[in-house]
Amino acid sequence: MRLNMELKWVILLGLLVPSCSGCAIGYKFVKGICVDENECLRLPSVCGKNSTCLNTDGGYNCTCNDGFEIIGESLLCYDINECVRNKSACSDHMECVNSYGSYSCICPVGYLQTSDGKCEDMDECLSSVCGVHSSCTNTPGSFFCSCAPGFHKRENSTSGLCEEMGCDQFKPEPDAEHTPEKLKHLMSLLKNSCESLSNNTQGEHFTGEKLLENLCNSTNDLLSDGNVADGEMLSQFLDTVEKGMRLIGHQLKEPVTRMETHNTYAEIAVTRNQTPPSGRVSLSTDSAFFNTSWETVIGKSYPGFAFLALVSFKNLNSSSDLLHKMSRTSQEQESGERSDLNKRNATYQLNSKVVTAVVSNPETKQLSEPVTLIFTHEQERAESKGVAYTCVYWSEAEGAWSGRGCKRVGSNSTHTVCSCSHLSSFAVLMALYPIKDSFELVLITRVGLVLSLVCLFLCILTFRFCRSIQGTRNSIHLHLSVCLFIADLVFLCGISSPHDRVACGIVAGLLHLFFLSAFCWMLLEGVQLYQMVVLVFHTTLKHLYMYAVGYGVPLLIVIISAISYPQGYGTESHCWLSLERYFTLSFFVPVCIIVILNSFVFIITVWKLATKFSSLNPDLSKLKQIRSFTVTAVAQLCVLGGTWVFGFFLFQENGTEVMLYLFTIFNSLQGALIFIMHCLLSTQVRAEYYHLFARMCRHKKKSKYIISQSNSSQKPLRSDNSTAESQI
Repeated sequence: MRLNMELKWVILLGLLVPSCSGCAIGYKFVKGICVDENECLRLPSVCGKNSTCLNTDGGYNCTCNDGFEIIGESLLCYDINECVRNKSACSDHMECVNSYGSYSCICPVGYLQTSDGKCEDMDECLSSVCGVHSSCTNTPGSFFCSCAPGFHKRENSTSGLCEEMGCDQFKPEPDAEHTPEKLKHLMSLLKNSCESLSNNTQGEHFTGEKLLENLCNSTNDLLSDGNVADGEMLSQFLDTVEKGMRLIGHQLKEPVTRMETHNTYAEIAVTRNQTPPSGRVSLSTDSAFFNTSWETVIGKSYPGFAFLALVSFKNLNSSSDLLHKMSRTSQEQESGERSDLNKRNATYQLNSKVVTAVVSNPETKQLSEPVTLIFTHEQERAESKGVAYTCVYWSEAEGAWSGRGCKRVGSNSTHTVCSCSHLSSFAVLMALYPIKDSFELVLITRVGLVLSLVCLFLCILTFRFCRSIQGTRNSIHLHLSVCLFIADLVFLCGISSPHDRVACGIVAGLLHLFFLSAFCWMLLEGVQLYQMVVLVFHTTLKHLYMYAVGYGVPLLIVIISAISYPQGYGTESHCWLSLERYFTLSFFVPVCIIVILNSFVFIITVWKLATKFSSLNPDLSKLKQIRSFTVTAVAQLCVLGGTWVFGFFLFQENGTEVMLYLFTIFNSLQGALIFIMHCLLSTQVRAEYYHLFARMCRHKKKSKYIISQSNSSQKPLRSDNSTAESQI
């Protein structure tokens, strides 16, 4: 009970001090006697709000009204929430609603209260809640609308919930003469399925799952024939798939449906509920992850149905022409550190599978919230100075891949995260920028090649005219030196001159021929060495066979390559083999095979030499044995192409720059190494050099002696002018 301060002091003083009238507190003096005083009338608010005052003899009591109670020591009356305190305040199927000082029991939404206080289901279908072209199905407490045959849920409902399927959208364009037959078949299949649904011929054959299977199989057949490279064809294909997914999504019943074929992978999520869903939703295929919100999927209106689909195409690539048609705007969207690279020539390729994202929201050109796509790279390659990743989508208006509205959030060697403000078909584009060679690398290459050319020229003269070393192995050395000399000379003079396309192609063809020929002669070196060391054969290889392998095989490879793809000789930056259509494999595959075979020969040779050196001359010191063995091993390494092994390490992420310098140094100096190992360090060759220089010195001395004798014989003539003139 709440008492005001004035009353509290009055009562307290009345207990301590007797009333002047002689009456106690709670009484008053009337006509000479003390009678009870009604405090509830004299002080109406003595008990406070939500309470009732009861007068008593000499005092009063305060009690809380129904639905209120005193909480704590505040002496105030607070509302009681009967719905929380008493769970069974209302009967079954009724909802308890608390009110101030009381509560009430009402029927939930979708139910009506009968005269006896019970709740029964309300049939919403009695009113036109579903609109035209639809049928209503009543459910306990709710209802469900289904469209009539030939109609499906309207995705941007303005009047009614159902709209016509529009089967003519799958009809090929009248001017689409170059449309592939299998694409026409796919469009015809979707059109027939749509018309069958419109004509109320639904059955097991036309379930959503069956339609999805037909779409995936037709897409698989179309992609199996090859790349959909033409821009117009690619636009038709992606547009048909997107429209097909919208048709199929309305027919699916399961919350999540997946379908996979050899070239396609599809996942579709569907929700049907009167209440719009909320929160995040995600889909994933074998190569991409798609994440968005249900609010983005639904859009501005919710007709009781929503779906989202993600389709991945495993064998859908683009030609180089389409990739190079990327607008400059999309390139300029790269980060600031890439602005200087955009000015340089670059080659583009898709480094992810193409995916198509479709939602039931028709307004997807500008989403209120960006969607997130995570792509798996086809080639595991981290970003560097020469590699950059861009998130792109297929723009039908531009007929090319574009980066507008998409940005790269993050990237590593295996994945790229993209954020896009619209929906379409997406992919990750990898730009390969040509790295400008450093001055030091160019200097090393040029100096090394000039030195190698001089040494190779001396090698050619030595192997050709040195009689003491003539033989099969010397002939192989000679032709190897000739091929390397021509290849290095052409490389030095023409590798960086791509301005004349025809001349650049000729340079690339010559490099292809003579470098392959050099490796073939290296292979013959390995065969001859294997016969000498392992089989201990003293027979020689026939020159006809050697010429067939050394020059015939490379020439055959070059001819086949030139016929199959003549544009592969020469690039925009160097006169070498193009990266398109894997054309460089015509060089790298034979080189790899030869290097691997010669590696086995080198290992066997080293093992045999290690045992021979210890047994041939036991008196030879250990240091001299090791020195002789090392020189011999390095000599074999040079002629077997062992220095090219460093090229395989250039594709590793760690130590690429170091391997690049080692590869450049060893291969630009390969001619010098051959001259040192097989000429200067050869005892027979040194002896020939000594005899040659000795003959040259003797001839020089003899010439000087003859000149000296001639001068001395002419001295008397010069004393007499007339005689001298007559003698001359």
